Amino acid sequence: MILAMILIFVLGYLCIALEHKLRIDKAAIALVMCSALWTIFSLFGHDVQIGTELIEHLGDTSEILFFLIGAMTIVDLIDRHGGFGIITDHITTRNKRKLLWILALITFFMSAVLDNMTTTIIMVMLLRRVVANYKERWIFASVIIIAANSGGAFSPIGDVTTIMLWMRGNVTSLPLIGSLFLPAIISVVIPTALASRFISDKNKSKDAQKQTSAVNPLPPHVGPRLRKYILILGVGGLLFVPVFKALTGLPPYLGMLISLGALWVFTEAVYNRKHNMEESIKNRVSKVLKHIDMPTILFFLGILMSVAALQSAGLLTDFANFLDTNIHEVYTIAGITGLLSAVVDNVPLVAACMGMYPIVDPATLAASLDPTYMQAFVQDGIFWHLLAYCAGVGGSILIIGSAAGVVAMGLEKISFGWYLKRISLLALAGYLSGIVIIFLQHLIFGF
Repeated sequence: MILAMILIFVLGYLCIALEHKLRIDKAAIALVMCSALWTIFSLFGHDVQIGTELIEHLGDTSEILFFLIGAMTIVDLIDRHGGFGIITDHITTRNKRKLLWILALITFFMSAVLDNMTTTIIMVMLLRRVVANYKERWIFASVIIIAANSGGAFSPIGDVTTIMLWMRGNVTSLPLIGSLFLPAIISVVIPTALASRFISDKNKSKDAQKQTSAVNPLPPHVGPRLRKYILILGVGGLLFVPVFKALTGLPPYLGMLISLGALWVFTEAVYNRKHNMEESIKNRVSKVLKHIDMPTILFFLGILMSVAALQSAGLLTDFANFLDTNIHEVYTIAGITGLLSAVVDNVPLVAACMGMYPIVDPATLAASLDPTYMQAFVQDGIFWHLLAYCAGVGGSILIIGSAAGVVAMGLEKISFGWYLKRISLLALAGYLSGIVIIFLQHLIFGF
């Protein structure tokens, strides 16, 4: 049974990695892999309550999926009403190196609230209007990839992996932000400073400057006031979620559903008053929901439930014991995980680590033979902060290592080899620098 499950998981992973070659959506592969793993476990797993295990894991996974559906809907609603144009309209600099820094910082902070994929799409579409030379645009897009991944790493709602750690209780909001903000921004500053050497110090032409104002024109029948209200309510709703969890102790997906419901009520009230507007051009939430990226949602369902099957079969515990015996050092374990995330999807990697290393409670810590090591696995322990950082930032080392990278690769036709030659070492330098900062913070300040 164990060998068969390992072979299915490895084969499924290879098919996901070769998605573009096989021309089969990775969501389909993940669902088949998930079903096969649970079927084998059900047929050959002895003395295990399969039904109970399946329901428990499905409940945990569904919390993440509902959270993502709510977040994706709010972000798409803001975009459809031109809300992000309020941000991009204020970018007026003509200096290319200054522009690189501005885009990097905007991307960094935007991805802390929005998902990395959406942030990357918005910034790359802006980039097309302000940088004409495609080789220079590749450098800008590469920095955007790094900034999006790093910005998502320090925020509890910035990346799927941090959402997973936050929703499962491995980390809490303020300690995570306090511990990872400086390492995350260092992991952007260093590659951006190095990449700026590849950018001409000449200013943009006036024609290119004029194009900036044409970025993200307002959709039909959407006025400046409406798009401003949608942006404020949408971003405010996303920021409300961690506050809701802190105040009530309830799961974050409930806060996200409250935010979505409030925005839904607001937009319905607005469009119900526009009697002269054709229904086909009204961007109601019910219309936006039809365009949600369901293959991505189903991919997360398949991959998370696949990892859950390995966890229930005891494979992750065995692997954790191997790492503890042969490495027994959290910085190395998390660092290796980050490097792996440059090759494979970071969602299953983080899910696997969460399955391998349960949160250590005070009683277990007190009874441990190695309390210093086990202290790293308590809630907000150094291992979980390292894991959030490494899994998020490590995906920038290769262009295929993150959703942001894959999106930019598709939009700008950036080649794998070009990114590997020009950007990978820059991203690696930022990644390692951030780990050093985390180590120094933990050594000096204890967090």
